[in-house]
Amino acid sequence: MISIKSKGDFSKTLRYFKKMQEVLNSGVLERYGQMGIDALRTATPVESGKTASSWGFTTETRGTSIKLIWTNSNVNDGCNIAILIQYGHGTGWGTYVEGTDYINPAMRPIFEEISQLVWKEVTKA
Repeated sequence: MISIKSKGDFSKTLRYFKKMQEVLNSGVLERYGQMGIDALRTATPVESGKTASSWGFTTETRGTSIKLIWTNSNVNDGCNIAILIQYGHGTGWGTYVEGTDYINPAMRPIFEEISQLVWKEVTKA
């Protein structure tokens, strides 16, 4: 027979996550959200400029979960143009336009900076 005994609780862990949520809610997400918009606008291939100027962001909090979501509002015939540029698409003439990976390289430095910020807060004494 296997027996497992546990002692204590998760109060320190829960307090830590609460602190992280407070840090992220203190305007940090807005700063990184705007940084993402600026990076995406700069990196978006420009034909008319409409897709590049259509970037935005929202934040979403549910319980202990916080999301930073970048959006692009340039939609044509129900298709998001930013996604078509990123992944490619077929045309009405039967040809295929290859995608251009511009989102990932633009956002990578921002994700790394957010990661460093969170790690710094996690390891703070």
